[in-house]
Amino acid sequence: MNAKTRIMLIEDHPKYRTVIEMAMKNEEDMVLCSMFGAAEIAIRNIKEGNNKPDLILLDLNLPGISGIEAIPLITSLIPETKIIILTQSNHEADVLSAIQQGADGYLLKSSTVKKIKEAVRTVMSGGASLDGNVAQFILQQLQKKSTIQTDKPLSERELQILALLAEGLLKKEISNRLNISYGSVATYIRRIYEKLNVLNAAQAVGKAHRLGLLD
Repeated sequence: MNAKTRIMLIEDHPKYRTVIEMAMKNEEDMVLCSMFGAAEIAIRNIKEGNNKPDLILLDLNLPGISGIEAIPLITSLIPETKIIILTQSNHEADVLSAIQQGADGYLLKSSTVKKIKEAVRTVMSGGASLDGNVAQFILQQLQKKSTIQTDKPLSERELQILALLAEGLLKKEISNRLNISYGSVATYIRRIYEKLNVLNAAQAVGKAHRLGLLD
């Protein structure tokens, strides 16, 4: 049996921490291993080696260091750990800043617990998870800025895979759709990230729309 995904929650509202705690309880593939009410405490805990989660659910509006400020601090300590923003904010600046800083997903707290758990599984499988309204908003904003060009053009196959990433497909699903190996898909995606100079699927899809690479 595969090990459970270890999740850290950084959230300053006790009632919402309880909601997430109950949502993760008894899940076969994930476990809430730690909860903190402030980013500073969580980061100190990570520095001390007490916690190395696979994924962090991170609020933006926190006392002290904000979620946006915490992202680069966290990724410098545990770069392999995935981060999903879980917040009430749907402001343009917050959404774009979080993705630019390296967040792997962005969900609003109005999301159902089912959606949150699905997002964890998607991100841990190498995908990106964006709240539907947030994703539509991002694409609308980025499509207005489609004049930038890239000096590292993507191949036909890379564009094909990028389009499937934009549909929300995971590597295994892309492999099955295109009838190519999982390893080949992973290699193509790595090249896409390198050419677009991005860190994850959410950034790749966003930048591709901004560059006019996707319809």
